[in-house]
Amino acid sequence: MQQIRLLGIVVGGAVIALTLVGCMSTEQHRAAVSNPVGDRVTIGTVQREIRVGMSSADVVQALGSPNMVTTDDLRRENWIYDKIATETAYSTSQGGVSALILGGVAGAAGMVGGGIAPGYGQSSGASSTTQRTLTIIIKFDDAKRVRDFAYRSSSF
Repeated sequence: MQQIRLLGIVVGGAVIALTLVGCMSTEQHRAAVSNPVGDRVTIGTVQREIRVGMSSADVVQALGSPNMVTTDDLRRENWIYDKIATETAYSTSQGGVSALILGGVAGAAGMVGGGIAPGYGQSSGASSTTQRTLTIIIKFDDAKRVRDFAYRSSSF
């Protein structure tokens, strides 16, 4: 058997690569998918737009068509707006660390190399559902002008 004499030991190199995957919270996901603009009726819209004495046409322009129209005992109209919104946000995160270590030995037979790649990974997730309701009641007088209005909002 022929003996091979090692001329030297050369470390081929060590490379360590760390990979970190970014994560977003449920609130960040919710902000990314929510649509804060549009034709949604809000408490702010009611407070800004609805005034005692305004016409029913102006109310329709500000809030749209009511969900329900009733009359009281004097045959005056009451308009009811009932808005329900459900928001669901899902958040998933995956992350981990991995390392790649390479090395080698130079000898008479050439370069002999090897490497190891240990790693760690984890994933998690969460969901959040919120339901909001807004009820607006607008009471009109005999001349079809707003005589009173009320609103109630809830979130659960």
